[in-house]
Amino acid sequence: MKAAIVGAGLAGMATAVELCDRGWEVELYESRPFVGGKVASWQDEQGNHIEMGLHVFFFNYANLFALMQKVGALDNLLPKQHTHTFVNKGGKLGQLDFRFGLGAPFNGLKAFFTTSQLTWGDKLRNAIALGTSPLIRGLIDYDGAMGDIRALDRVSFADWFRRHGGSEGSLRRLWDPIAYALGFIDTKNISARCMLTIFQMFASKTEASKLNLLKGSPDTYLHQPIVKYLTDRGTKIHTRCPVKEIHYEGDRVTALTLLPDGQEKNITADAYIAACDVPGIQRLVPAAWRQYPEFDRIYQLSAVPVATVQLRFDGWVTELNPAHQHQKHATGLDNLLYTADAEFSCFADLALSSPADYYREGEGSLLQAVLTPGDPFIAMAQEQIVERVLAQVHELFPSSRNLKLLWSNVVKLAQSLYREAPGMDVYRPDQRTPIANFFLAGSYTQQDYIDSMEGATLSGRRCAQAIAQAYSPSVSALN
Repeated sequence: MKAAIVGAGLAGMATAVELCDRGWEVELYESRPFVGGKVASWQDEQGNHIEMGLHVFFFNYANLFALMQKVGALDNLLPKQHTHTFVNKGGKLGQLDFRFGLGAPFNGLKAFFTTSQLTWGDKLRNAIALGTSPLIRGLIDYDGAMGDIRALDRVSFADWFRRHGGSEGSLRRLWDPIAYALGFIDTKNISARCMLTIFQMFASKTEASKLNLLKGSPDTYLHQPIVKYLTDRGTKIHTRCPVKEIHYEGDRVTALTLLPDGQEKNITADAYIAACDVPGIQRLVPAAWRQYPEFDRIYQLSAVPVATVQLRFDGWVTELNPAHQHQKHATGLDNLLYTADAEFSCFADLALSSPADYYREGEGSLLQAVLTPGDPFIAMAQEQIVERVLAQVHELFPSSRNLKLLWSNVVKLAQSLYREAPGMDVYRPDQRTPIANFFLAGSYTQQDYIDSMEGATLSGRRCAQAIAQAYSPSVSALN
């Protein structure tokens, strides 16, 4: 059996691995010159590694970790301290410190009650809100709690939080930066389902809220091991190969027209998989298929813009002791960092946290910051964005004004993650479609996790399972 997969991001490659392991002949077709989708990275002419986001690997990424274990990439993760650190103006730090001997959910209670990011009044109201949430049911009935959480999809997290006694201070100083980091939108615009799903996972497993960063760039330490696994087993990956048209008769796809090097080429397969993002699938689906509600609903989904900024300095920005900022060895805050006091919600010093590709002898920090919401920055000149972000870095770390900016880069995505706004979950399609041999993968499709690397990987597994069931009905469903 042969499968043709449109898109070589994580969802497409995860689908390919699953099908390859089941004995299928697989080919992937990617329009870009590189694999990885929204997790892609590449090198410029000067050897700088460019990324399209800041990619964090939580320990509850079970499906992604299993994939990385299979392809030999799991050892490429660098675990960080079990804390979520907030940087406020003037270099003042607030933390959610989950390091506690009793484990979940007690480590979470300790983290929220001891954080300096909130006032005692905010902490109390935060406790009331979370204490009246489905998280409590989840301690004894996880599946039941997840059902309750799914039912909250039509409500924004901010509205839900206020109704349950939560404070504006908690939203502004704690939850908005986290919401921006998760979905690139704030708590007024993100579904309560999205946020509470993450909280439920964190509350049920001690290590779930602990995170890792890659040793270096995603292409080197995540994608290439997957590519090698696939190609070693006969899978072919075609880049710079966009799809022009889907050909079909009745409820079956008969061929794809591709445009490798601008020349039309038709290919056929037994199963066809669209592993695209939201704008990609909206462009790819034939107009006539919108007669099916499953396809028509996809056009209710939208994607959020984001801009990623990289700044390299001649010293160590996040080192809070100015006397140590020009040390030769990397020093500073080695973790994902959040802030409520800048237009970038989360950032990290990759020269310190992912040193294999980002540390340079004789130089210093490589800050990578995600600008959210990204709307104001898409039309803005790169020089203006860099100047604006640099000024905010100086506000967060005043001593960084003594450092020299050596290099900068901005990557803009006008359409990135799908917008996990209230009420959108009902529009997300299943991996199996009304077209018998056409399937969907991508983190926007139905799966319980958010639009993320884990969500993409899980969607790929679900897609492969749907294909296996379609061609071997005795195969059981994947939950």
